[in-house]
Amino acid sequence: MSKAAPRLYPLTALLVLLLVAVSPALADVSGRVVSVHDGDTLTVLIDQRQVRVRLTDIDAPELGQPFGTRSRQSLSDLCFGKTATLDVRGKDRYKRTLAHVTCAGTDANFEQVRRGYAWTYVRYAGPGSPLLALENEARAAHRGLWQDSAPVPPWDWRRNGRQSARSNGARAGS
Repeated sequence: MSKAAPRLYPLTALLVLLLVAVSPALADVSGRVVSVHDGDTLTVLIDQRQVRVRLTDIDAPELGQPFGTRSRQSLSDLCFGKTATLDVRGKDRYKRTLAHVTCAGTDANFEQVRRGYAWTYVRYAGPGSPLLALENEARAAHRGLWQDSAPVPPWDWRRNGRQSARSNGARAGS
């Protein structure tokens, strides 16, 4: 046995412990939706613990943005008080659980985009995401935020500041 072998054992044990600790968090879990923060964030009660969940691959208008409150209402109609199944993908920098969410059998991520109350977040969803076809369909049908002639994506709204986004032609539609 080489001298390096004894040093590898504690490292291997640590890796195994980390994998065991993380694995259950990356499984499908279910709970009841107890609040809806906005069009892409909700809180789910899982094992008597409230878990803040950010829907993956979509980005909904901010509450102060046109269609922000309508987007939240849409997600609330889909999920509030219902059982949600989470396909957990990890955590974001705000420590929210990132998940693909199904509420009472309806794919909430897809439905928010189909209804026109969220953009496909291509940066995370990828260029071949089926969400893009749903977004194009909603845009062509002028559903939800696509009623606006020049909707401001939430990532631009956040980056440019709410005031400059407002002055760039965003109209009150929420």
